[in-house]
Amino acid sequence: MVLHDITDLGRNRDPLSYAELPVPEPEDREILIRVLTCGVCHTDIDVIEGRTPPSRLPLIPGHQVVGRLEATGSAAQRFNRGDRIGIAWIHAACGTCHFCMHGQENLCDRFRATGRDADGGYAEYTVVSEDFAYRIPDGFSDAEAAPLLCAGAIGYRSLRLTGMRDGETMGLIGFGASGHIVLKLVKHIFPRSTVFVFSRTEAERTFAMELGACWAGDFENSPPEKLRSAIDTTPAWKPVVEIMKHLEKGGRLVVNAIRKEEKDKEALLSLDYPRDLWMEKEIKSVANITRKDVEEFLDLAAACSIRPDVQEYDLRDANKALLDLKERKIRGAKVLRISY
Repeated sequence: MVLHDITDLGRNRDPLSYAELPVPEPEDREILIRVLTCGVCHTDIDVIEGRTPPSRLPLIPGHQVVGRLEATGSAAQRFNRGDRIGIAWIHAACGTCHFCMHGQENLCDRFRATGRDADGGYAEYTVVSEDFAYRIPDGFSDAEAAPLLCAGAIGYRSLRLTGMRDGETMGLIGFGASGHIVLKLVKHIFPRSTVFVFSRTEAERTFAMELGACWAGDFENSPPEKLRSAIDTTPAWKPVVEIMKHLEKGGRLVVNAIRKEEKDKEALLSLDYPRDLWMEKEIKSVANITRKDVEEFLDLAAACSIRPDVQEYDLRDANKALLDLKERKIRGAKVLRISY
C-alpha cells in the first residue's frame, strides 16, 4: 500500500493505493523480510498528513514490522533464514556522532525512520540493515508482536523517562495502543502503584478499567489523587494543559508524540504558570527510540508475558485501519495482516 502524496485524511479517505512492485533485493548487510504483520500507528497518520513529512515519495508506510527472514545481503550474518524478525521506527543512524556514541542515537541528525525515510511494512516484503533488526521472542503471535516494536517500545521509554517508582500515582492521557501496553507494564513492574486514565471516549475508559486502571475519566475530569507522573499519547494540545493542573509538586509529564496537531494549539495560551508549572513541575518530550529500547522492552514483555490486545485488518484495508485510528475507534492496537 503506497503513499503518493501528502494529504489530509479528513478529506481524502483513501490516501494509500494498492500497487504491485518488485521484491526489493538486500545489499551488503541488509536482510530481506517477508512481512507477516505490521502495526498501524498514529505516527503513520503524521507521515501521511505531513506533520513529520516523508523524505521521499512514493513511499510504503509502516514501522511495526514482523516477518520471516527470506534472504540476506553478501555481508549479513546476524540472523538465519526463517528467523522471525522485527523492524521498528529507527531504521538507521550514523553511529559516529556525539549522540550515537553516548546511547542517544534517537537524537542523531542522520536518524532515518522506517516508513518515513525508507519503505516500511505495509507490503509483502521489505529490507533493513541487520544492525537495525530484532529477533522476536517466542510466545507472542505475529499480530501481538507488531505493536511491541513501537507502541510498546516507545511506551517503555516514556515510562523510564517519568522516573516513576513503585507506589506512586501515574496518569495515562489517551488510551490507544501505547497507553494500554504501558498500563499492562505498570501493573507488572509497579504493582503498588495506582493508574488513572484520561480519555475522550467511553469505550476507551471502559477498556482501561477492564485492564486494571483505578479510575478513568475525560480530560477535563479531576482524578481522585494528584499525579506523580503522567504520559500523554494524544495528538492534541488541550489534554497536556488539562493534565498539568493535576500534577503533584515536582511531578513530570512525558509527552509521547512525534508531532501534535495544530487545530487546538491555542489551548497552550491557557497554560497558567503558578497553577500548572510552578513548584518544579516538568514537561519532557520523547524523541524516537533507540535500539536498546526495543531490545530491552522485547525481553521485558516476554518475561512479564505482556500481550497487547489487537484488531487485525487485511493489507488492502490499510486505509480503513488508518481512518478508524484517526476517528478513535480503538481498542488496543491495530495490525495489518500481510501473510501467514
